Amino acid sequence: MPEKPTDAAPDDEILSLLPYAHMRGGFPVKPEDIGQAKGIAITAMEEQVQSQLKQIYGQVETLARQAKEIRNRAAVSYRIYQCDMKFVPVIGQTYYLYEDSKGRPSLSMIPPAQLGPLRKKHLATVRQLHDHTWEIIEVSPDFKAEFPDPDNT
Repeated sequence: MPEKPTDAAPDDEILSLLPYAHMRGGFPVKPEDIGQAKGIAITAMEEQVQSQLKQIYGQVETLARQAKEIRNRAAVSYRIYQCDMKFVPVIGQTYYLYEDSKGRPSLSMIPPAQLGPLRKKHLATVRQLHDHTWEIIEVSPDFKAEFPDPDNT
């Protein structure tokens, strides 16, 4: 038997590189289709990216809606604080915003049904929140353009 060169690889290494079974009972080694594996990975990645982007877009829409609600509350609050108030409003209480015959707004504790002979135009029913902004509970149909609709903010 001829002698092996010293720099030759061991038989086990050579046999492990064969693309077929080299022993009885050995399983066949089939090369993987790398393109198919990459395609599956890319499809899974794209689905995951779309799912995460959809979730982020939903969060952005929620934040935008909340920002709009805060802007609306601030606009209403500025309008109410410019009104004639003859009392200090209590947080959490319901009040009524009216307009007199000269077009001046005023805030009252008296609901429209109990206003009596002093008939003023009822603009909105409001409640003062803990941050001293005002929440619109109800808007008179004649003044929907002036106040943000509480159901469509």
